[in-house]
Amino acid sequence: MEQKELAIHVDRVSKVYKLYRRNRDRLIESLGLTKKKLSTPHYALKDVSLDIYKGETVGIIGTNGSGKSTILKIITGVLHETSGTVQVNGRISALLELGAGFNMEYNGIENIYLNGTMIGFSEKEIDEKLQDILDFADIGDYVYQPVKTYSSGMFVRLAFAVAINIDPEILIVDEALSVGDVFFQAKCYRKFEEFKKKGKTILFVSHDLSAISKYCDRAILLNQGVKLGEGSPKDMIDAYKQVLVGQYETPKAGVDVPDLTADGDVRAALDKQKKKQEAARMGVNPETLEYGTKQAEIVSYYITDKNDVQTTAILKGDEFTMHMKVKIGQDLPAPIFAFSIKNIKGVEITGTNTMFEKTFLESVKAGQVLEITFRQKMRLQGGDYLISLGVTGYEKDTFKVYHRLYDVLNITVVSDKDTVGYFDMESQVEVKEI
Repeated sequence: MEQKELAIHVDRVSKVYKLYRRNRDRLIESLGLTKKKLSTPHYALKDVSLDIYKGETVGIIGTNGSGKSTILKIITGVLHETSGTVQVNGRISALLELGAGFNMEYNGIENIYLNGTMIGFSEKEIDEKLQDILDFADIGDYVYQPVKTYSSGMFVRLAFAVAINIDPEILIVDEALSVGDVFFQAKCYRKFEEFKKKGKTILFVSHDLSAISKYCDRAILLNQGVKLGEGSPKDMIDAYKQVLVGQYETPKAGVDVPDLTADGDVRAALDKQKKKQEAARMGVNPETLEYGTKQAEIVSYYITDKNDVQTTAILKGDEFTMHMKVKIGQDLPAPIFAFSIKNIKGVEITGTNTMFEKTFLESVKAGQVLEITFRQKMRLQGGDYLISLGVTGYEKDTFKVYHRLYDVLNITVVSDKDTVGYFDMESQVEVKEI
């Protein structure tokens, strides 16, 4: 088995800042004028370890203030860790926050040479890359003007053009692609694809979960300076959504194994296994991610075709209906019922809810059982997809998740004609001689 080569090794890294209630306390403590501790420690990162292997594309996700940018700055040497070690094997090009590494008084050309020199390239090597950088940035004669006169869009165009065309072994990007027009963002992601094909290592932070799903081999989830987990983008994105609503539970080490010493336990384990097999046969995911307060609970769900026959396979172009039955556990103000469809990589393709559709904006009473149906035409390309269901709502200004079932059902779209992308626009094509 081929041994993977490490590009980045982060071992138990912590970054601690001292917080002071008053500015003068900082001076008093630094001069040693008191034995009393005037600061409180704030952990931007706490005992974070991770390994990035050469050729991987890895995304880091998490809420604001979770330590995503801090870990990138430590890896690139912009910040120093308080404790722990970082090892980097390869030449890094980093696009961190807007303006990092640029002299605002220099013009674009001068900054290209400044950045290239900082990364470790000779003037001759930068000369060879210059035209590629200028073509990619595409900011015209502004490249001869001081960068302090640039718009944020022009600035990030030039910064990204330098970072990605300087041919690094490791590219590190921190949320920079959210700036710039849609055409430039598309160009950047095409460059990501080129990098991946060349076997380069990419580490990036993004709030664009679709980009994480599409481009990353793995994802790392941080929260309040702690690494909650790492794994497939799909699994980490699902966990991140739990973090957002305050319902993430740290997984226990190992897997619970049933005690099979008693006949009753054996029977229960076999029944459980049989139910899992039956669920899988019906298109139900036996490993569904489920969470919520259960103030409203999804108690049944299934799909029917245009003939109202329960199924997990739909012909492209046919109507189908998503059925969901919800039991209300307590009085609630205007619950929202939702369903969404993802591809097997975890990219959310489409979905809707009763709030978007303006079909149910009423309060409900404890004990009610509601049946919700979503009827629509299947326009997705042929293939396998995953369906997620949810019941949420707002209590005053607080968003609540009552019950969510992620990837609970598999649906197969059967097609004899597929087009480009995720869905078919049902184009009417005509060719005629004129």
